[in-house]
Amino acid sequence: MIYAAKGTMQVTTPGGRWLVPPDRAVWVPAGLQHAIDLLADIEMRTLYFDLPWLKREKRYEGLTREFVVRVSPLLNQAILALFDARNTEERTELLVRLVMLELHQAEDSTTFVPLPREPRCRRAAMIVLDDPTGLHDIDTLAREVGASARTLSRLFSSETQLSFKSWCQRARIASAIQRLSTDAGVSVKQLATQLGYASVPAFSAAFRQVTGRTPTEFAKG
Repeated sequence: MIYAAKGTMQVTTPGGRWLVPPDRAVWVPAGLQHAIDLLADIEMRTLYFDLPWLKREKRYEGLTREFVVRVSPLLNQAILALFDARNTEERTELLVRLVMLELHQAEDSTTFVPLPREPRCRRAAMIVLDDPTGLHDIDTLAREVGASARTLSRLFSSETQLSFKSWCQRARIASAIQRLSTDAGVSVKQLATQLGYASVPAFSAAFRQVTGRTPTEFAKG
């Protein structure tokens, strides 16, 4: 389990890209290839779990795929407490059990940008991710990757479980998270304009839907 107590990181797996703000952690199953990009100065904690222990304790169910979990104040303190050098074996065991209980609570995948595997759809997705501020038209994208607009729309729905429009919005918000994490000088109004939103309230509403906070609250955090 990868957790940034402060700062924001980006975790990429074969299935997609996760933006992980400070109030969330990402679970990465054993053996899954992944990359971690640090988007700002962070304090990171990583917990490694023994697979036989997870199975013996009947805690492995639901942990065979990657996901992001919202870190409650209790989970935050439990994770940090595990790194206390004064821990006894008994205290460590209790903290680990507490972490596992909290980890099995509701997961939150809204900061996840799923990446399609089908080659044409993947190329279209990467074009958008390389320029998330652009106003990407599915007809133009389809011609660029050698597919019809109807086929590309269908592929986005089947490969990412999101419509093309919803996927592009997720990509734009991910770009906003990255920008707010690395550029202290950017204004919310400027960012909303660059990302193609008609107004700051529209941008703030979309941002809150994904992160649970407004852009201003996120930047302060």
